[in-house]
Amino acid sequence: MKKAGRPIIPRKTIYRLSIYLRCLARLKENEIGTVSSEALAKAAGVKPTQLRKDLAYFGTFGTRGLGYDVAELSGKISDELGTSSLQPVVLIGVGNLGLALLSYRGFEKEGFEIIAAFDTEPRRQRDKKIKQPILGMEELPAFLREHNVKMAILSVPTVVAQTVANTLMESGVMGILNFAPIVLAVPEDVMVNNVNLAIELENLSYFIQS
Repeated sequence: MKKAGRPIIPRKTIYRLSIYLRCLARLKENEIGTVSSEALAKAAGVKPTQLRKDLAYFGTFGTRGLGYDVAELSGKISDELGTSSLQPVVLIGVGNLGLALLSYRGFEKEGFEIIAAFDTEPRRQRDKKIKQPILGMEELPAFLREHNVKMAILSVPTVVAQTVANTLMESGVMGILNFAPIVLAVPEDVMVNNVNLAIELENLSYFIQS
């Protein structure tokens, strides 16, 4: 997907940027100020040529013979990914999976904040206490527009996933993390990342066969 003023960047490159960012975060935690392309590429599990090609989409980085400034490169990648400030996210479907996602505290560290959840039974008693409000589905469109939310996590049953996705898109959501085992029909300017745990296990199953 192309954004105004930016080149068309392959989706796999965007994925690798997230990996580079986590490698840089570990370097910062260890108070390492510079890193070579070879060392960063090895930590990320890619070839140095691939690393340099990925970073070249955003300009020139690093100093020959010295490597990359860890803080500078980390900041640049965060800016490109839009995670230098907290991104508001909503979650739809507060079942067991939705509740587990709401309870996870790692999102904020990575630049995302789930600010509210929505469910057909918002007042139903749940096993875990969470800090986010759980609201009724009828409140979803107005909430999205009022808070300018562009990202959503979908953890609803398959039969209603497309209907809910339509509501999200009509209300301005441009990115959906979809846990429902269904391929959503969306326009080209909406990005969907599907998380299907059964498919991931099937892939692992293939590789462990003797």
